[in-house]
Amino acid sequence: MKISNEWKDYECISAGNGEKLERWGNVVLRRPDPQAMWPMENNHLWKKADAFYHRSSTGGGYWDFNKKLPDFWTVKYKDLTFKVSPTNFKHTGLFPEQATNWDFSINKIKSANRPIKVLNLFAYTGGATMAAAYAGAEVVQVDASKGMTEWAKENMKLCGLEDRKIRFIVDDCLKFVEREARRGNKYDVIIMDPPSYGRGPNGEMWKFEHNLYNLIQSCMKILSDKPLFFLINAYTTGISSTVLLNILKTTMETKYNGKVEAGEIGLPITDNNLVLPCGIYGRWEND
Repeated sequence: MKISNEWKDYECISAGNGEKLERWGNVVLRRPDPQAMWPMENNHLWKKADAFYHRSSTGGGYWDFNKKLPDFWTVKYKDLTFKVSPTNFKHTGLFPEQATNWDFSINKIKSANRPIKVLNLFAYTGGATMAAAYAGAEVVQVDASKGMTEWAKENMKLCGLEDRKIRFIVDDCLKFVEREARRGNKYDVIIMDPPSYGRGPNGEMWKFEHNLYNLIQSCMKILSDKPLFFLINAYTTGISSTVLLNILKTTMETKYNGKVEAGEIGLPITDNNLVLPCGIYGRWEND
């Protein structure tokens, strides 16, 4: 498991009974997390939450605020700065467990000693985009949500990366990749964080288990002759990291050799030294 344990502005304070207690800068949030299936401990800590997200029995949920919070605030991860805001669908605009993937990307791009062009698919608010751009890469990021893309542009400004080559595209990821292939555009790195289910801006249907392999095959058509790495992150329940390992072995490793690995990513829990599992990753990298 890859653990994102170098945060200073974020902390998973406690987790249990299907919930997690987190510190985002100076703000403490309490949110559902289905992976936290063990009993809740240190109940006194949970009373310190500034806001508590309640799930609704009819779907969705709502925030219960114990004090007035700003509409948004910022947190730093090393030299990167991100906007955080409690959204109506439980999220905050940032997945802190992804820091381990950001570190990997930064190190690989910086050590490449050549110009690197990155494609970030299902880019959300652009965490991976900012990491790659910070490392010196030219980045194209694609997401179907205009709102998340605007949030990513705010993160670019917060990170001081306005002078870097970053393109923000609102589009269906598969359609964009197919058009890039027809245009003859190439990328040295592809990063993706595909959802379990989703729709493109024009209603295009995405289903992880049905569409992932085809997307990766399409992505291989737009890789450069010397790709640097290919990184997949996923949160789809019931999908093993071995699935990502096998897919990358039968695609990237078969064509380019290199090295493939896969596993879980997680966050350390402060109050009991456990680790909260937060999804899976699979990556291919050159030798």
